[in-house]
Amino acid sequence: MLLRLPPFLLGNCFYGLYGIFVDMKGIIFGLFLFTAIFAVSAFAQSTDVKYTIFNASGEPSNINAVIENAQKGDVVFLGEQHDDAVGHALQFEIFKKLVEQNAGKRKVILSLEMFERDVQIVLDEYLSGLITEKQFLASSRPWGNYQTDYRPLVELAKENKLEVVAANAPRRYVNMVSRLGRESLNKLSDQAKTWLAPLPYPDPSDAYSRKFNALMGGSPESLSSANPILYSQALWDATMADSVAKALDKNKGSLIVHLNGGFHTESRLGTFEQLMKYRPKTKGIVVTMRYEDDFKMFKPDMKNIGDFVVLTDASQPRSGK
Repeated sequence: MLLRLPPFLLGNCFYGLYGIFVDMKGIIFGLFLFTAIFAVSAFAQSTDVKYTIFNASGEPSNINAVIENAQKGDVVFLGEQHDDAVGHALQFEIFKKLVEQNAGKRKVILSLEMFERDVQIVLDEYLSGLITEKQFLASSRPWGNYQTDYRPLVELAKENKLEVVAANAPRRYVNMVSRLGRESLNKLSDQAKTWLAPLPYPDPSDAYSRKFNALMGGSPESLSSANPILYSQALWDATMADSVAKALDKNKGSLIVHLNGGFHTESRLGTFEQLMKYRPKTKGIVVTMRYEDDFKMFKPDMKNIGDFVVLTDASQPRSGK
């Protein structure tokens, strides 16, 4: 990143430097001036960064380490907070770098919580150029912040002729489980069941159940293993995991970049642990993103919530949801 100077000042600067360098007596001063320019530029760059990356233990890390570790596995889960504009920008940067580095070598696939499995055909039609973006959006139930936060990734995939997986369970069936219990899914048609993880989908783990219970503010008894609210959440996790597993089986040797809310994969629970049930030998990493007032401070309770933990600047404007 170069120092941003007004054009007239930039021109004068280099013109002056030229005079310095042709004058042998000014070489030392010229080198000093160049050093000062680059020092100021580096400082400006560091202060512009609105996030900090740590490893699982809280040691400072960087985007290159994320990319390197993602390349070693089958899937990288990018766990976001849905209204985190800084996190969304970083997600795009990670996806873009992985696409660029694997061009002509390895297939990269984008997988999204933000689209439900029953609109996969619509997504495929758009990516192949059969329908317009207007018709795609009218038929695919995009999230409210699609244009600003997810469209850049989908368009990058479209430009590079990459697959995009509509990974999530249709919300109407998740709502059905929360109202009527998981057994109600058995009444669905065979077609509808293809939009869900195979029934009966796996139980949530005890660790995940306790975590979900704490999030909901309930007592240990309020969310038993049979609680429909917990199982509606588990349906999301299981269906996304099944979607990732199916995409990996279909595309041998590929790398999947999956976006989901941070809770779904935090501490390798939820979607990640469900994936291990469907495809035990899958190798993956979890990147957990959170916005914090002090985004340069790694706190003890953040340890191991991801293979990488990204703290973003909470003072930045939120994305529309």
